Amino acid sequence: MDGIPEEDYSPMYLAIIERYKDYIEDRESISVAELPRLISPKSEAVLSKIGEIKQELSPYAYNNDFKEAARRAFYFVKDKVKEVLLPLQFWFTPEETLAFMMGDRMDKGILLCSMLVALGNPSAKVLMRIKGEEKKILVHYEFGEKTFVMDIDDGINEFPSKEKMLEWLSIGEDTIAYEFNNQSYIDIN
Repeated sequence: MDGIPEEDYSPMYLAIIERYKDYIEDRESISVAELPRLISPKSEAVLSKIGEIKQELSPYAYNNDFKEAARRAFYFVKDKVKEVLLPLQFWFTPEETLAFMMGDRMDKGILLCSMLVALGNPSAKVLMRIKGEEKKILVHYEFGEKTFVMDIDDGINEFPSKEKMLEWLSIGEDTIAYEFNNQSYIDIN
């Protein structure tokens, strides 16, 4: 191919993005209440990945295998999907995150939540907590009378209840927190 070698595209793309950042962010704007539409457990790409996980646990039975399947989905997203920080606010769909095998923390959370719902657990939600300068993106779900939190930094934590999980997250009046999945969006505080 004539022209610029593929490895030299990145600086050029970055320059274009920087120049048109405001325009892109204006067009990309999505309100937090619209975030549920990004969770797509029925997409072909998500179902294909879930099919691979279920095949490893064949025959997959939700009550017996969900916890292990969820763990495998978490480590797939944590270890295989490369973390990138874009210089602008832009959300990838789970399909795009899987196609590129990269995304930011929110993209990874949206993909993981989509995978957990596709594995049969509609309680799975992405949780965003903002406290001062700290922004935390987690995925949590309920299974077998317990609440599980999946955090790219801290791994998988188990709590006896959702209330104990929220206590652990220190969500107070000085915190902005919300959670969502494909069915709902809820302000936590």
